[in-house]
Amino acid sequence: MRVVWDDRLVSYDFGPGHPLAPVRVELTMELARDLGVLDGADVIGCAPATDDELALVHSRDYIASVKEVSRTGRPDLRHGLGTEDNPAFAGVHEASALVAGATLAAARAVWSGEAEHAVNVAGGLHHAMPAAASGFCVYNDPAVAIAWLLSQGASRVAYVDVDVHHGDGVQAMFLDDPRVLTISLHESPRTLFPGTGFPHETGAEGTAVNVALPAGCGDTGWLRAFHAVVPPLLRHFAPEVLVTQQGCDSHALDPLAHLMLSLDGQRTAYAALHRLAHETAGGRWIAVGGGGYELVQVVPRAWTHLIAEALGRPVEPATPTPASWRALVEGRTRDVPPLTMTDGRDPQWRDISEGYDPADAVDRAVIATRNAVFPFHGLDPMP
Repeated sequence: MRVVWDDRLVSYDFGPGHPLAPVRVELTMELARDLGVLDGADVIGCAPATDDELALVHSRDYIASVKEVSRTGRPDLRHGLGTEDNPAFAGVHEASALVAGATLAAARAVWSGEAEHAVNVAGGLHHAMPAAASGFCVYNDPAVAIAWLLSQGASRVAYVDVDVHHGDGVQAMFLDDPRVLTISLHESPRTLFPGTGFPHETGAEGTAVNVALPAGCGDTGWLRAFHAVVPPLLRHFAPEVLVTQQGCDSHALDPLAHLMLSLDGQRTAYAALHRLAHETAGGRWIAVGGGGYELVQVVPRAWTHLIAEALGRPVEPATPTPASWRALVEGRTRDVPPLTMTDGRDPQWRDISEGYDPADAVDRAVIATRNAVFPFHGLDPMP
């Protein structure tokens, strides 16, 4: 298993006050180190993605524009750089290309067989479009990695996105490509950016799948929806590689969204995706980070659990956070660090095969998705 990390990845920084603060990945890697999660792990560096690699999904004109903004620091609103979400900054191309390069390094390790699983917690910039920055994302690293896998001969790649926001950029880039199955579980676009991700967005052959969950959905409903949609589709699609975007902004403490998952519910989802990688994709699993804006209580613990799960050495939930890490948190953020690796929850859910409740908003969301896409795959939409 590979963990891709380079200290320069924290240069992807939109400045003070921006929600996507790089301290969140710094604290993640330090927590993983201090807990011993990385002991014996294969931690590798990375190089920036080249222009040709970025051009697998982004227009050459857009790449040139990002480079010009990078050189001058001046906005280019035509390409979405210089907005409140995506401030322009000197060095933006180099920082963004390095994030994409880290995810490409993960993809190369898995595709070559050097590693079965690979993780880049600094990645997951899933909103970037072919010719525009969007939603804190400049280059779409998961899409670059998927396109690279296809260029190497992969015939089926599945992408599962559990970020609270719709994975719109990745969906857009592969909407009509039957070789790529994109599944996104997110808060309803009626209440959250980017306003897309309705069940009827299915692509040409039902390979775009969207589960739009109601605000307030917690562990029980989210896990019920996940198991009602993701496993049957992955089993039918039988991908050669599973790519997952692990945004942890579905947590109840996240300041930018309205789902109510716990750390324990998110950890349960990581374990489920790990099992599905082995069951449906021959074990080939590439996991990237994503959203997550509670910088101390949520992101470091969530993604340390992700790394540990991918390594096959899950962290016991009641494990105390190390004193050394708590001191680092206080010094870097002046925030009060969490004391353990759990929110104290024991997530349980009832499988939808045991009965469907049309009065339940989560069940209605699930059935809307299954009705929209399951027939394309020869699957029965009704439980």
